[in-house]
Amino acid sequence: MTRTSRRITLVLALTAAVAALTAGPATAANGTAGQRETVCAQDLAVRVTAPHGAWMGTLYRGQTFLVEEAGGQWVYGFAYGDINRRGWVQNGWFC
Repeated sequence: MTRTSRRITLVLALTAAVAALTAGPATAANGTAGQRETVCAQDLAVRVTAPHGAWMGTLYRGQTFLVEEAGGQWVYGFAYGDINRRGWVQNGWFC
């Protein structure tokens, strides 16, 4: 394999990996206020004070989040599992 073909193979592999990591939630849904939702994402960052705020911890697939305020791209509520605190998560990653 030539140097150029190895580089092309590497670029294609990296492109596929990035696409897999950044793909939207194909089967996930938005959270509903008052519902304890199950996380469908591989991992979901919980933010402390506001959307895009300081990171508090991570919820993993199968853990739950009680949605207290819904609407838009972020929801506020109680993160069960390893965190057990209130915070913000990105909406659209629930089963």
